[in-house]
Amino acid sequence: MGNDGIVLFDLDPGWGHGARVAEHLEVPVSAHEERGFEDGEFKIRPLVGVRNKDVYVVQSLQGDAGRSVHDKLCRLLFFAGAVRDASAARVTAVAPYLAYARKDRRTKPRDPVSIRYLAAMMEVVGVDRVVTMDVHNQAAFENAFRCRTEPLEARKLFVAHLAPLVGQGALAVVSPDVGGVKRAEHLRDSLEHALGRDVGLAFMEKTRSGGVVRGETLVGDVKGRTVVILDDLISTGTTMMRAASACRAAGGGPVFAVATHGVFVGGAPAMVASPLFDRVIVTDTLPPFRLPENLVSRRVTVLSTAPLFAEAIARIHGGGSVSDLLAD
Repeated sequence: MGNDGIVLFDLDPGWGHGARVAEHLEVPVSAHEERGFEDGEFKIRPLVGVRNKDVYVVQSLQGDAGRSVHDKLCRLLFFAGAVRDASAARVTAVAPYLAYARKDRRTKPRDPVSIRYLAAMMEVVGVDRVVTMDVHNQAAFENAFRCRTEPLEARKLFVAHLAPLVGQGALAVVSPDVGGVKRAEHLRDSLEHALGRDVGLAFMEKTRSGGVVRGETLVGDVKGRTVVILDDLISTGTTMMRAASACRAAGGGPVFAVATHGVFVGGAPAMVASPLFDRVIVTDTLPPFRLPENLVSRRVTVLSTAPLFAEAIARIHGGGSVSDLLAD
C-alpha cells in the first residue's frame, strides 16, 4: 500500500482495534512499554525509534472495567508527548470514540465546554492531527481544535449493510431528535443513491431538561415503511426507545436502531432486547462489553471500521484526500 514510514501504536491491545487497522495497512503494530508504580503513577514509552516518522497512536477513549476514560486519556496524552519528544515528524491521535465530544457548548451558566479543554491538552503535548468518527457535533468539534482534524463518518458502512436488508419495500430514515436531522438527511441521500429510489425522512420532537427527556411527536410519514432510526450513539437507549415506539404506533416497521457508537450504559440491555427493534446496528469504535454476550449475538450487529480508518491513515500519510474517501 506504499505505507513505508508509518509507525502505528495500539494503546488498547485488549480490544485490538489498532491491530485490525494495522493489518489493513499492512504495517506492524509497534511495541510500547507501560510500567506502573506503587503509588498509582505510570510511565509509557515507545520501544521503537520514531525519529522523523509519521506516528499514529490508536486509543478509543471510553471507560471500561479495566481503565476509566481518564486513565486512557492520560495514557494517550503522555504517550503522544513521549513520541513528540523522541523526534517524531508527525503525531496523529486516532480515537475512534472520542470522550467529552458531547459537551461542546454551554447549556447552563458556568457550564464547561469540555471538548475545547480536551483539544487544548492534545495540542500542548504535540498532537498534530486527530482522527475520530461521527462526533456529536462536527462543527463544534472542528472549531474546538487548532490542530488538524479528520472526523470520519460511518455512513457508507451503514449503507452497505442496510441496502440488502431493506429489500424493495418503502423505507424511511428517522432522526430521534431535531439536532440529528442533518445526519439523517445524509444517510437518506446515500441510501437513495445506493437503492435508486426515494427514501422518506422523519424526526422526533425532543427536549431535555435536568436529565429528563420530553416530546412524543413524530414529524414525517413512516406508515408501511421499514424504519432506520439513526443516532451518533446509543447510551441508555431511552431516546431510541421513544422514537421506535412512536414509529411503531404510526404504522412503521420493521425497525432498525443504527448508531456509530454503542456505549450501552444503564438500561441499554432492555432497549437492545426490546421487540420494538428488529436489530441494533453499531460499529466497533468501542466494544459492546456492557451487554451480555448472548444478547449481542442475538440482537446486535457490529460493523468493522478498521478498513475505513486504515484507508484514512494511508491517505493522510500519502497526501491524499480524506473527503473523497467519505463521498458516495
